[in-house]
Order: sequence, then C-alpha cells, then structure tokens
Amino acid sequence: MNDKMSKDKSLIPIECIERSILLIRGHKVILDADLAALYGVETKQLIRAVKRNLPRFPDDFMIQLNEEESENLRFHFGTSSQWGGRRYPPYAFTEQGVAMLSSVLRSKRAIQVNIEIMRAFVRLRRILASHADLARKLDLLEKKYDTQFKVVFDAIRELMKPPETKKRPIGFLVEEAKATYTKTKRKS
Repeated sequence: MNDKMSKDKSLIPIECIERSILLIRGHKVILDADLAALYGVETKQLIRAVKRNLPRFPDDFMIQLNEEESENLRFHFGTSSQWGGRRYPPYAFTEQGVAMLSSVLRSKRAIQVNIEIMRAFVRLRRILASHADLARKLDLLEKKYDTQFKVVFDAIRELMKPPETKKRPIGFLVEEAKATYTKTKRKS
C-alpha cells in the first residue's frame, strides 16, 4: 500500500502522531496521555491496562519520567500546576512499547492507531537517516574543497601582505661637516 492510500484511510493524521513523538533520555517516545488520546481512552485506563500486564513492558519499552523531567514537560507544554492534573509522573513508551500496547489494548481502533504510529516511527527514522546521509555528503564536499581552496587563500594572503622595507631609525639625521678642534695653550 503506498503512502497516498494510507493517508486517505488514516484514522489520525500522521503529522499529529509525529508531533507526539518526543526525545527523552535518548529515546524517541510517546507520552501516555498522548497515546490515550490517540487510542480514544482515558490515560488512567491505559495505565491500568499496562500495569495489569507489566511484565510485557521492560525498561526499554516504557519508562516513567522523574520529577525533573515532568517539571520540564509541564513548563514546556504549559500544563496544569501541581494542584490540578496528574498526581504522578507520566509514562513514556518507546516504539517497541507502543507495539506491545497492541497486545494489551485489543480494540479495532487500538490496532489501527498502532499501525499508524508504527508508520510514523518508520517515517521519522527515514527522515533522520536521509539528514544524516546529507550531512555526511556535505562534510565530504567541505573537506574536498577546503584543501583545493587553501592554496588560493594562501596566495591571496601573500598578495595582501605589505612589502617589507628596511626600517629607518626614528628621528632626524643631519649630515654636518666635521669641525676640527685644536688644543690651545693657556696663559698663566
């Protein structure tokens, strides 16, 4: 199935899913609240289902954010203060964790949303790979042309140097005829 057809049948726009993917602790993750919204369930229902099946979610599938990370998210996204909203730090699911959610949440919507989320992760991986490839090619070109233009820049710098001249002493130099002095005898 090509991308155009998958977009037409898409339950959720892929751009919406891509905006939900965050980088936390070096992992691309989606927060539990965002996943719950995508699946059309409450966050507490999603967490309850995960906790009933906790052995399916090892540390590389799901992490719970620490207090500092939670505060950073609240500040970044402008969520509610400590008096409202969540009472515990959110969970973040990696790509493998999201895939495992399909075995925990068994509704038709959950299956369709999981497929779309997996496609979003794959698309993001492709984009990152193409950027890395482009950066590598740019580095090679820069190195190649740096060595070629170094000769030109060195020649220009040599031409820009002022010519060296012999330095003259500071002050005036007056050429005078030498006076002749003779000793005279004193009269006593």
